[in-house]
Amino acid sequence: MSYFVTGATGFIGRHLVSNLLKRKGTVHVLVRKDSLKKLDAIARKMGWDMKRVVVVNGDMTAAKCGVSAAQLRALSGKVKHFFHLAAVYDLTASAESQRVANIDGTSNALDLAAVIKAGCFHHTSSIAAAGLYPGVFREDMFHEAEGLDDPYLRTKHESEGLVRAEKRVKWRIYRPGMVVGHSQTGEMDKIDGPYYFFTFLKKLRQMLPPWMPTLGLEGGRINVVPVDFVVDAMDHIAHKPRLDGHCFHLTDPEPQRVGEVLNTFARAGHAPEMTMRIDARMFAFVPSGIRGAVGNLPPVRRFIGMLLRDFQIPKETIKFLTYPTRFDNRETERALKGSGIKVPALDGYAWRLWDYWERHLDPDLFVDRSLKGKVRNKVVVITGGSSGIGLATAQKVAAAGAVTVIVARGEEELFKARDAMKAAGGKVFAYTADLADLADCDRLVKQVLDDHGHVDFLINNAGRSIRRSIELSYDRFHDFERTMQLNYFGSLRLIMGLLPKMIERRRGHIINISSIGVLASSPRFSAYVASKAALDAFSRCAQGELSGKGISFTTINMPLVKTPMIAPTKMYDSVPTLTPEEAADLLVKAIIEKPSRIATRLGIFSAVLNAVAPKAYEVVMSTAFELFPDSAAAKGDKKALKEEHASNEQIAFAALMRGVHW
Repeated sequence: MSYFVTGATGFIGRHLVSNLLKRKGTVHVLVRKDSLKKLDAIARKMGWDMKRVVVVNGDMTAAKCGVSAAQLRALSGKVKHFFHLAAVYDLTASAESQRVANIDGTSNALDLAAVIKAGCFHHTSSIAAAGLYPGVFREDMFHEAEGLDDPYLRTKHESEGLVRAEKRVKWRIYRPGMVVGHSQTGEMDKIDGPYYFFTFLKKLRQMLPPWMPTLGLEGGRINVVPVDFVVDAMDHIAHKPRLDGHCFHLTDPEPQRVGEVLNTFARAGHAPEMTMRIDARMFAFVPSGIRGAVGNLPPVRRFIGMLLRDFQIPKETIKFLTYPTRFDNRETERALKGSGIKVPALDGYAWRLWDYWERHLDPDLFVDRSLKGKVRNKVVVITGGSSGIGLATAQKVAAAGAVTVIVARGEEELFKARDAMKAAGGKVFAYTADLADLADCDRLVKQVLDDHGHVDFLINNAGRSIRRSIELSYDRFHDFERTMQLNYFGSLRLIMGLLPKMIERRRGHIINISSIGVLASSPRFSAYVASKAALDAFSRCAQGELSGKGISFTTINMPLVKTPMIAPTKMYDSVPTLTPEEAADLLVKAIIEKPSRIATRLGIFSAVLNAVAPKAYEVVMSTAFELFPDSAAAKGDKKALKEEHASNEQIAFAALMRGVHW
């Protein structure tokens, strides 16, 4: 017995060929010349006996599938079963590509089958051929299909119509449900169907514990079937006699609703389940015109589009959340009776699908998460780049291939840092500037843009910290002014100077080094915290305005770092701090992942506690204030500065509240 298979390199096709090779006979596979390497790789992976697999060079888009005259003569009268699987199974593909592959390809395959006098043409259609029919769609129904506006639904329907109109060759039609991975191995070749929602479930798992109930959508019933059921059923039915001219629904007789399917995969992925599910039919009383008008409002469309992009869900899939069609499959059940072939329960193999996706298909696996991949040949400006956090960060980005621009006031230390990084092979430029002087900020912006054309990353790291209680600051209003001048106005001046070019290029990332003190409201740091809080607030406002223009803002609420800035407070020599290199790792994380905020858990907890129990938090802060007095430096006592050291109580409290400025 001889077989002919189109689409043998596709997911369903490769498994069908494996099944056919278990029977006697030769399997001819139609393959484009540029897909021969792919076929060889699949054959090795699937363990095919290539002595029984005959490669037929061709192209589905050409007449008679591009098969040569010599091959047509060699195949004539020898093929008993012609399986046509080559098609586009992708909702997001262009209408033209779907028309060429699904409609023209089927027409060419029918012509080929007729020319070689194939015994039976087995057409792999889809439940999409029913369109969005509201109700039960039987296997003998075709013209009753509704809602065929979508290119995928329409081309699947029209290609099946070509087969039904065929008079030259006997035919059988198979309409699989939504095909997912192998129920025994979990293997799948692409993200499709329910897989589109796996990224959403994964992010839900990262944000919430699995026991927390969440709100979800009930939706319509979607018909999910594993690939091994589909090929086993096709193989069995194709070899049964007296079934020509029939259509078979390879579907689950008991399909689950969207919410149930998502919860099944949530359990498989240890994500929280959507315990409370809103039935989409609740909104049926709202006229469709009003629903459409609301959905087309620019703010609504933008918000939905942003969510879909973030979760990597194609907008084309949304219409299927309320899928209205059920599929009768009595013809298929009769054909499979006694074979033992049936749809396995999704609960029993969902974990295999999730595991395979997480190991092989998760889009995060293919994201370049290296620093080099983000900054190579990009212009990175780092203020305060001659020492501490700024220098450690500059060394990392320079080593990763960035055009590194470091800025500081002190020329000697700045140029020394530049020369060391250049000697190590980095592309490093140094500019002196006093960022507390707004005119000097403007000069710096102009010089950097003149020299480099644009800036891809601006890291506002330069800053001034003052640890002094309010009672010691009555006659030191200049402390507040100079701290605000550098930490807020200086950073803001650079941002405002570089933003126009970033917006013009629709590309730019601004990273502001803030403080855990902004979240913890640390006593004795009123001047410093206020200046950093102002920059945080600006960033939050700017995000809403500029994210749609390709500009990202990241605020790093940095915990205590052992730098020259904290050196005057000798107590900090005895409390837990980050090294500059550890702090620079947080900046690397910001560059790679572009989060809105990076903060320690303690910092976030402090902010939450202050929000929900402000009086209790006030007690904690007051205790800390009394426990950590003003330093000798703050009092201007140079003699006491030499004798200053931390008490055991202070060290213990600082260790408990790790990283917070006291």
